[in-house]
Amino acid sequence: MNYYRDPASLVEKISSWIREMIGLSGMSGGIVGLSGGVDSAVVAALLKKVCGDRMLAVIMPCHSMEEDHRDAMKVVEAFDLPWVKVDLDGAYDALLDSLPGEVSSGNGIHLSNIKPRLRMTTLYCLGQKMGLLVCGTGNKAELTMGYFTKHGDSGVDILPLGDLLKGEVKLIARELGVPPGIIKKPPSAGLWVGQTDEGEMGVSYSEIDRYIATGKASPRSIEIIERALVRSEHKRITPPICLIGEENREKQG
Repeated sequence: MNYYRDPASLVEKISSWIREMIGLSGMSGGIVGLSGGVDSAVVAALLKKVCGDRMLAVIMPCHSMEEDHRDAMKVVEAFDLPWVKVDLDGAYDALLDSLPGEVSSGNGIHLSNIKPRLRMTTLYCLGQKMGLLVCGTGNKAELTMGYFTKHGDSGVDILPLGDLLKGEVKLIARELGVPPGIIKKPPSAGLWVGQTDEGEMGVSYSEIDRYIATGKASPRSIEIIERALVRSEHKRITPPICLIGEENREKQG
C-alpha cells in the first residue's frame, strides 16, 4: 500500500532512536521477550544491529505451543542473538494454586493475562540485573485497538515499533532478513491454543492500518476500531490521580 513508508529508512530511523534511548537511560543495551512472532523478531534484530552482544532475547514459555519456541529459535539462529529461556509454567501454576478456586478454575481472560504480566516481571528482573533497557514489541495498530495487556506487554521502557503500522513491521522484517515463515505466520499473542490477534479483535490488520493511515475502512471495521479505541483509552494513559488542591492544604495549615 502506498501509505507504508520505506522500510530501509525506517530501520535507520528506529535504530538511531534506540541507540539514543539506551544512552539517555544510562543502560548498556536492550532486552526483549522473543515470542516467535514477527514483532518481537523485528525488535530483537534491531537490538542486535544497535547493541551487538549487549542485548538479550528472552524466550518465556508459559504453557505455550512448541511451534512458538521453534520459531523463536529460528530468529535466534538467524541473527546470532544472545538468548536465555525462562520457563514460566511453574510460576503460573503456583499462582493459580494460590488463588481462590472460583477464580482459578476454568478459563478466562483474567487468567490468560497472567502470562504477559509474568513475562513483564521476568524481563525487568533480568534487565535490572544486567543493565538492559526493556524494549516492547507493540505496534501502532495494536496500540490503537488497545490490543495488549495492561501492565503486561505494555509494561516496558520503550516501544520501538509504536509508530509503525503492522504492514510496515512486516516490510522491516523482510528488510532485516527475518525468516519468511515467521513473517507469514498468523499473528497471535499465544494466550491459548488457536488464538489469533485478528480473530480476537474481529478485524484484520490491513483494515486497521488503512483506517489509521487514511481514516477509511469498511463500515463494520470502522465501528469495531472506533469502539475499541474508546474502550481501551485507559490503557494508553497514566493512572488518574485524585487532585486535592492547594486550598485544602492552606486551610489545614
